[in-house]
Amino acid sequence: MSSIYTKQMVVVVLLLLLRTMDIEASRRIRNPFLQTVYEHHTNPIWDRQRLTQQFPVEKWYSCDIQQFPEHLQHLFIQCCLDNQTEVFLDKSYEKSDWFFTQMWHSLAKVFLGFVMSTTSVNGLLGRGSMFVFSTNQFRTLLGISETWKADHLLDLGAGDGAVTQQIAAHFRQITTTEMSPTMQWRLGQKGYRVVNINEWAGPTCRYDVISCLNLIDRCDQPISILHDIHRSLSPGGVAIISLVLPFKPFVESGALQNKPSEQLNIEGRSWEHQAASFINNVLLPAGFTLQSFTRLPYLCEGDMSRPFYSLDDAVFIVKADSTGIEHQGWCNARTQDSSVDL
Repeated sequence: MSSIYTKQMVVVVLLLLLRTMDIEASRRIRNPFLQTVYEHHTNPIWDRQRLTQQFPVEKWYSCDIQQFPEHLQHLFIQCCLDNQTEVFLDKSYEKSDWFFTQMWHSLAKVFLGFVMSTTSVNGLLGRGSMFVFSTNQFRTLLGISETWKADHLLDLGAGDGAVTQQIAAHFRQITTTEMSPTMQWRLGQKGYRVVNINEWAGPTCRYDVISCLNLIDRCDQPISILHDIHRSLSPGGVAIISLVLPFKPFVESGALQNKPSEQLNIEGRSWEHQAASFINNVLLPAGFTLQSFTRLPYLCEGDMSRPFYSLDDAVFIVKADSTGIEHQGWCNARTQDSSVDL
């Protein structure tokens, strides 16, 4: 406790000194740490109460629905900033003000980045947790009640399990996959079963819900994964698939970012056009039926530079249609309560 108290007192003293400086003098601060402390207490982006003034919060959830074909428009579900999202943002603002912790993370990331991927570094340091949807948003998208329960959830690319926790209460059994060894360790700490990325889609493996959040644009073989998701769903089961738009796929390989070996045919420039293209050019030909979709912010905890980071996510709820994947042209393109009906 005394160590924490001492650190807090150091920051308080620094702030008192900085607040006595005029604006011109503050611009001449050369010490990076002092400059960061000053920015945190003068730049309005660090003021939690000014969130909606400093960031386009309404845009996080909105889209021009008229840009979608008529047969898709009624499937869009409008979401908004809710309590659980607010709580995540509160924690992000708080953590970004932990100056000494953030300094340690920044220093460690520089050296560890030479031998580890960004994801693995974050897992080791316990930083950079993600947020895609709240429990209530999950229920709204699936059209389920608070008491709804299914047997088995598979969460592909589950990261540190923070997103899995939002929906875990609705499942009796949870299986996860993750490439990063340190993230596998974090998942184990939370009590989740972790399987090898080549083991989840066996001939006898069936899941009521498969969550594939922001993995399609960060994996080497997205078409193969969609094919495996299709054949691994239990009768009546659903998949939750999300990706960041605009679509800019890459694959983490240590400190490098490589192009995926399988390419998805996503066209257009706007969020709306790319989302519609993903539905028509990828999901439907893959043998899925769209149940609903929405736009959400893909949030990440911040650091010394920003209180949090945000990307535009498109989230799709799909079922495997009864015909299976019979679209040979699409499949060939890749070379370039145990059963709960929702």
